[in-house]
Amino acid sequence: MLEARAHQQLKALLQHEGGEPWPHHLSLSRLVARSLRRSDHTLVRLAPGSDPSWWISLLVPLALSEEPLALVVSEAQRQRLLQVELPRLGRADPSLALPCFEGDRPPAGARVWLLNHHQLVAAWQQGLLGTRQLVIPEAEQLDTLLRQALEVVVTPQHWDQLRRAQPAAEASLLTLHERLNRQVLSHPRRPNQLVALAPEDEAPLRHLLQLLSPLPEPWPAWLNAQGNGWTSWAQVNPELLQWQLHRQPLEPLRVLQGLLEQRGAVLLGQLASARAAAGQPEPGVALGLQPVVSVSLGDPPLADPLPLYAPLRQPLPNSPHYGLHLLDQSRRLVLGQAGLTVVLIDDDALRRGLTSGLAAEFGSRVVHESTAPDGNGVICARWSWWLEQQQRLPLPSQIVVGLLPLASLEDPLTAARVLALRQDGRDWFRECLLPDGLNRLQLGLAGLRRHGGGRLAVLDGRLRGRSWGRQVLIALEPWVSLSRLLPH
Repeated sequence: MLEARAHQQLKALLQHEGGEPWPHHLSLSRLVARSLRRSDHTLVRLAPGSDPSWWISLLVPLALSEEPLALVVSEAQRQRLLQVELPRLGRADPSLALPCFEGDRPPAGARVWLLNHHQLVAAWQQGLLGTRQLVIPEAEQLDTLLRQALEVVVTPQHWDQLRRAQPAAEASLLTLHERLNRQVLSHPRRPNQLVALAPEDEAPLRHLLQLLSPLPEPWPAWLNAQGNGWTSWAQVNPELLQWQLHRQPLEPLRVLQGLLEQRGAVLLGQLASARAAAGQPEPGVALGLQPVVSVSLGDPPLADPLPLYAPLRQPLPNSPHYGLHLLDQSRRLVLGQAGLTVVLIDDDALRRGLTSGLAAEFGSRVVHESTAPDGNGVICARWSWWLEQQQRLPLPSQIVVGLLPLASLEDPLTAARVLALRQDGRDWFRECLLPDGLNRLQLGLAGLRRHGGGRLAVLDGRLRGRSWGRQVLIALEPWVSLSRLLPH
C-alpha cells in the first residue's frame, strides 16, 4: 500500500539525514499518500510560519505514486523545489528521484507536470489536464494567485494595436479612449495610484468592440470577462500620464468552478487555525473542493505564551489623535530595546509620518522598508512588505502592530468584493476582510511566536473596542498580557 511504502521510505530518509525533524513528517506523508491512492480531496492546514522542511514529506509519496499529477506552485516555491527539494530527494535516495516536466504542454506519458497558476488556468480551459490529480502546496495564496492568473491587463500599446487592427473604427476608438483618459487622470490622486471604474464607464467601449472582428489580444479576453463577477480599475503612472486597464474576477474560484470535480486534489496551506477560522468556509470550497480529510498539523504547545502589550483604552484609527498616539506609544516601546523593532502599518500617510517622528527621536536607527537595518534598528513597513521580506531579516525582538492587517476599502478590488457581498445581504466584514486579516496576522507573527524571546504590541484601538477583536485575540493565543512596559 502506498501509505506504508511512503512511511518506510521517509522514515529511513529522515534517519539518514539526522537533525531535529519537523514533528509531522510521517503524518503528512501518510495523508498525501492516502489521498493519491483514493483520488479524493484532502486539505492539510500547516501552522503559519512552518519550516519548509515539510516539502520532503510531500515529495516522497509523489515519487512513489504511479498516478498522473499536476503540481501547482508559485514562482518562489518553484525555485525552492527545483534548487533545494528535488536535489535533496535525489541525493538521499536515487530511487526517489522525481521527474518533473515543465511547459505549457507536457510530453506524452509525463507523470508529474509542474505548473504555475497561469498555466493551470490555461491547461484547464484547454482541456489538457485530463485525469491528473492536483497537488497545491500554497492554499493560503490560492485565491490571490488564481485571481492574478485570470487577470486581463490592457496597456497603451494594446490600444494602438486595436486601432491598427480596426482602422475603420479608429475615430470611435480614439473618442472612447479620450473619454476614459479624462476620467482616470482627473480623479483625485491616491497613494496606490488606482482608480476604480464602474461598469457604465466601460459600457460604450464594450458595445463597440462587440461589433468588431477580429480583435487582437487581450481584447477578446477582456470582452469575455464580463458580468457582475468582475471588476475593473486603472493603474496610473503619474510621471508619464499613462494608465493600464486591469480587470479581475471578484471570486476567481467561482470562475473556475468545476476544476476539482471528478479529480483528486491535495491542498496544503499555512492557514489560520481552525479555531480562529471558525464559521468560515474551507479554502477551495468554491473551486469544488470537498475534503474527505481536513487536518491541522500545528506546532507543539508553546512553553511560554506570547507577551502582548495592548492597552485597554486606545483611540480608534479614525480618531484625529491617532497619529500622536502611535508616535508616543512607539517611542516608549523602542526605548531600551537592544534588538530589532518592526512597526507594521499599511496606511501610507500614517506610516511615513510615524517613520519621520521616530527618526527625529532615534536618528538613523529608524528606516523605512529596508532589509539592512542596524542591530537595534527600527523598521517601519507595510504588512505585504514584511510578509515577503521577513525571511531575509533577523528575528525582531518586538513587533509593533500600528494597524491590524485589514484590507482597505480604498483598494478597488476590495471595494468591489465588499459591494457584491453587501448586495447579497452577507456579512462582508466577517466573510471577507476579517479572515484575510487573521491569516496575514498569523503569518506575520509566526517567527516571533516560533522562536520566542520577543514581544508583540498592538496599538490599534479596534482590538479592544470592537466585538470582532475577540476573534483576533483568539488567533493570537496563547498570549499573556503586559500591563506595563519594561525594557528588555
